[in-house]
Amino acid sequence: MSTVASIMWKWKKFGTTRTLPRVGRPARLSDRGRRSLVREVTRNPMVTLTELQRCSMKRGEPSRRTTISAALHKSGLFGRVARLKPLLSKKHMTARLEFAKKHLKDSDHEKQNSLV
Repeated sequence: MSTVASIMWKWKKFGTTRTLPRVGRPARLSDRGRRSLVREVTRNPMVTLTELQRCSMKRGEPSRRTTISAALHKSGLFGRVARLKPLLSKKHMTARLEFAKKHLKDSDHEKQNSLV
């Protein structure tokens, strides 16, 4: 929506173009900043709050770690303990699939011997 269109919409809805009082404290992070944080976390799940804080400083939106954490919680992202096993790469996934296809018709005895 353009600036002119939003002003016209406000005039039609409220009969004024002045800034109306809002409920609650304004958000410290903009929607754009929050989306950027979510993108960064989904791209790199092991990123720390301190690193995210540095990224937000570079963008020009200085924020505290608690603010960043709250924004991520609102987006459905929570800090969890990392898995003990490593994440599978594309190479590992294709190798596992090939192994499974190769040994699909093996008998139980052959499966026991190949896995030992």
